[in-house]
Amino acid sequence: MEKRPKIKVQDLGLMDYKEAWDLQYRLHNELIENKLSGRSKDTMYFLLCEHPPVYTLGRSGSPAHLLLPEAELKRRGLSFYKINRGGDITHHGPGQLVGYPILDLSLFREDVGWYIRSLEEVLIRTVADFGVEACRIPKYTGVWVPGRQKRKIAAIGVHLSRWVSMHGFALNVSNDLSLFDHIIPCGIQDPDKAVTSLSRETGQLVEIAVVKEAVLRHFAELFSGYAEVEKNTTHEEKSKTR
Repeated sequence: MEKRPKIKVQDLGLMDYKEAWDLQYRLHNELIENKLSGRSKDTMYFLLCEHPPVYTLGRSGSPAHLLLPEAELKRRGLSFYKINRGGDITHHGPGQLVGYPILDLSLFREDVGWYIRSLEEVLIRTVADFGVEACRIPKYTGVWVPGRQKRKIAAIGVHLSRWVSMHGFALNVSNDLSLFDHIIPCGIQDPDKAVTSLSRETGQLVEIAVVKEAVLRHFAELFSGYAEVEKNTTHEEKSKTR
């Protein structure tokens, strides 16, 4: 019987964005190097974390969508990084669940659209567990709560090299939504679009630990047909910012 590839889940807790980015790069590059050399490539990763307040700008984004000058960012203790994922500008902060699947899509399907739709489906199923209906919107990647004003509850931006993925999604759970006021989120300038969170939609504080369990369950539902999702919250390089 052919050995099934594994996806190791690593819970990094609250981790500085640059530290998590460096870890992603290392794991991403290891997968690519193993793939090119013909060595074993049957272990992949799904990193979960929160970040201290930070703004990130994707490769196709406009710097003009950051509405604060750099000096003001520093004064407020906010970080800013230009990165290589798709999409425009977004915000990460405590209370937002960030997921970084580092997968070799050659072991799944070599189809970026399928991969992004699958991540969206994980999040749509997750928020449904808390009584929140969510959907996709044509033209806009991510997960939205429908209504007269459509509200974005999760952003998605990925990068692939030789079909190995990095970056991923950010699901607003109980984070401070006012920090989105300093950017044009995802570059969308439309009064009929807004940003929301699971706590805002439910009218009560939602614990991120409970949401994490739901995300892992639905991630396994979507991806375990291709690989074994193996929960492992220990990691020798785990580092929490306190």
